[in-house]
Amino acid sequence: MNQVALVGNITDDPELRYTQSGAALAGFTVAVSHRSKHNGEWQDVTDGFFRCTAWRSVAENASRTLKKGMQVFVAGKLVQRSFEVEGNKRQTVEIQVTHVGPDLQFATADVTKSKSTAEGLKSSSDGPSAATSNGEQQSA
Repeated sequence: MNQVALVGNITDDPELRYTQSGAALAGFTVAVSHRSKHNGEWQDVTDGFFRCTAWRSVAENASRTLKKGMQVFVAGKLVQRSFEVEGNKRQTVEIQVTHVGPDLQFATADVTKSKSTAEGLKSSSDGPSAATSNGEQQSA
């Protein structure tokens, strides 16, 4: 099973955009770190920066809720993509987000059911596989 869970801080506000067919897509980066004792002093050690992509209702809700600096919990699927830039082959790994929210260890939240939630429950997939083949679907 390909599942990943991260807890970290959002490095910038989620960027919301829409595909040609109207599907919402939000991208954001989560910085993951831990505290470690070095020479008798505690230090923050960066484990990595992880690019996250959310689709449809998760994308819209994340863009309305999450802000730069918030500590969040992210769950999803690890996806590797290949592409070409100026003739050079590149690869990237990102998290295809299925669930995201504030980390309640460090914050409180006022939860409000979104209008699109009931509609989102009708669809079995909130990921890119539900998108049309107009270049919106990502390959794993």
